[in-house]
Amino acid sequence: MRPSNVPMPVDDIEVSFELFDDWEDKYRFVIDLGRDLETLDDELRDEDHLVRGCQSQVWLHADLRDADGCLYLALDSDAHIVRGLISIVLAAYQGKSPQAVLAYDIDALFDRLDLLKHLSPTRGNGLRAMITRVREAAQSHAG
Repeated sequence: MRPSNVPMPVDDIEVSFELFDDWEDKYRFVIDLGRDLETLDDELRDEDHLVRGCQSQVWLHADLRDADGCLYLALDSDAHIVRGLISIVLAAYQGKSPQAVLAYDIDALFDRLDLLKHLSPTRGNGLRAMITRVREAAQSHAG
C-alpha cells in the first residue's frame, strides 16, 4: 500500500525516467507528477512551515504518527516544477520511520535520475533546502 500523497513509488519514477530520451520530456514528466499532489491546507501555508532557501514558495509539515511510528510529510509549492520535485521527495520519504528517512541515500537517487545537473542552481539549492528540512524533522522525531 502506498502512503497518501505519493503519486508514484520511487522505483516507478526511476523506471519512467529511463523511458525518456531528452530532458524536456523528463521535465514534463516531473511536472505531471506534481499535478497529482494534494494541496496543503491554508493554515499550514505560513512562515513557520515555509522552507527557506527555495526560489519558489515551499511549505513543509511533518507529523510522526504514533500508530506506526512513521513520518508523514505534507509539502506544497506555488511552482509546478517544484510540486513535481516534491513528488519525488515524497516518494523517497513518505511513511518511513525517522531512522529510515535519515538512512535513505537521496543523493544516490538524484544521481540515478541525473536530476541535479539539469536543474538551475537556484532550483537545486531549493531541493537541497527541502531535503534538509525533511531530515531535520526526521531527526527531531528519531529520539
